[in-house]
Amino acid sequence: MWLELPGTSDKMTENKGSILIIDFGSQYTRLIARRLREGGFYSFILSCNNLEGIKQFDGKGIILAGSNRSVNAKDTAFAKDLVESKKLPILGICYGMQLLAQVYEGKVEKGRGGEYGYGQVSLSGTSDLLPPTIKDVWFSHGDEVISMPANFSLTSTSGDGVITSFENNDKGLYAVQFHPEVAHTVNGNEILWRFAKLCGSDNNWKADNIIHSLVADMREKINPEDKVLIALSGGVDSTVLAVLAQKVFGKNILPIFVDNGLLRKNEGVEVVAALKTLGIDIIKVDAAAEFLEKLAGVTDPEQKRKIIGKLFIDIFEKTCKEMGAVEWLAQGTIYPDVIESSGDATSAAEVIKSHHNVGGLPDDMDFKLWEPLRMLFKDEVRSIGAELGIPQEFLQRHPFPGPGLAVRILGDVKPEYLELLKDADAIFIEELRKANLYEQVSQAFCVFLPVRSVGVMGDARSYGYVVALRAVVTDDFMTAKCAPLSHEFISMVAGKIMNKIEKITRVVFDYSTKPPATIEWE
Repeated sequence: MWLELPGTSDKMTENKGSILIIDFGSQYTRLIARRLREGGFYSFILSCNNLEGIKQFDGKGIILAGSNRSVNAKDTAFAKDLVESKKLPILGICYGMQLLAQVYEGKVEKGRGGEYGYGQVSLSGTSDLLPPTIKDVWFSHGDEVISMPANFSLTSTSGDGVITSFENNDKGLYAVQFHPEVAHTVNGNEILWRFAKLCGSDNNWKADNIIHSLVADMREKINPEDKVLIALSGGVDSTVLAVLAQKVFGKNILPIFVDNGLLRKNEGVEVVAALKTLGIDIIKVDAAAEFLEKLAGVTDPEQKRKIIGKLFIDIFEKTCKEMGAVEWLAQGTIYPDVIESSGDATSAAEVIKSHHNVGGLPDDMDFKLWEPLRMLFKDEVRSIGAELGIPQEFLQRHPFPGPGLAVRILGDVKPEYLELLKDADAIFIEELRKANLYEQVSQAFCVFLPVRSVGVMGDARSYGYVVALRAVVTDDFMTAKCAPLSHEFISMVAGKIMNKIEKITRVVFDYSTKPPATIEWE
């Protein structure tokens, strides 16, 4: 039997210790897999529509994930068949809890306004699943279980008495209304790991095993004589991919770095130097003029991504014609890119925004697309990089979007705006490093706002531009909090930007969390 491997969209042989996560379209589904793998428990995801794959599953346990659907508006007969036929431990999360309630003749109705965001639960009795410390959790549901199924024990409720978890230890069935996979649920990881242990799953999902699986997939999928173009951005993901691919394919990889002019200040030079220290014989293409010409006058962010994606492919194809036949285009796409673009065939999640390397690529390119990291999270990619010997100072670089500064300039990407943003961003990052804050922040950058604001410089009226500072902390880039930078630090950075860059007269700070905002503004 064959199952999907987290780490590639292709297949791998069955892992008897695995946990199946059934996807009903929630944005959080992939986080469940990530949390389990963080604890070393192998897991993979199948769409609720993949009935044949679900039927064939022969691992240790099943998790029914969340959804934006209602169990009262959907035929859920398959869930009853699944529960009765598998006889495996099952954990229902949010929508999954409501499914279990319905299967066992409990009652689910639309709530009195729903529960969204932070909340608290109170334990009721003892539980094999819930740690005794569980209290602060993350809710995201409109329906609620108003009548518990028979022969199940109530294990927690919310402040207003809503049922938030129940279980039947004899049947190995567990359910929670909140989302343990979301970082905002304190000790949520422990709930998922407890379930994995109740299933008897082995916690052997480690970096060396992930690399072994990826290498096996590379050798199975790609002919060793085929040439593989590695699209290098200079970021962590594409670099890890290049180092791994080079170990497998040697000189048959073509690592191409396109300097599109949309990089951070001096980044083109720094990227080439850094990659050469890793033994990657990089091919650099200077294409800033082409990108800026194509983007001139374009204000819609989705259109920007598509233009950038197509132009990258055009440049790759043109460059490769001089090198003979190149069969594959390999990209360092990871799962947060995929889920926001709804680019995963197993998912019913809604599109948040397309990424130039997921939703922005043209359909008629000459290459076969290969994205072996597309089901991995950033921390897993970093752990692979460390196992491959890539220095930590490289692995801990903040993420940078594929479309570059084009999506950090709101509206038209003008050369003047680009230079102002590069200078402001360089000051922000430099001050973070000086204050030893860079590695405490997951991602930090400036955003250029195409508005003018009155200021005063040298007792005279000025009329300049506005930039926003953005800094977040996150462990998965699926959810994020505003970084706890002090007001004194933010004020100091704002002052330096305005003093050193005459045309910027106002600096603001973005306090938004993800969700509801995304980390990038566009």
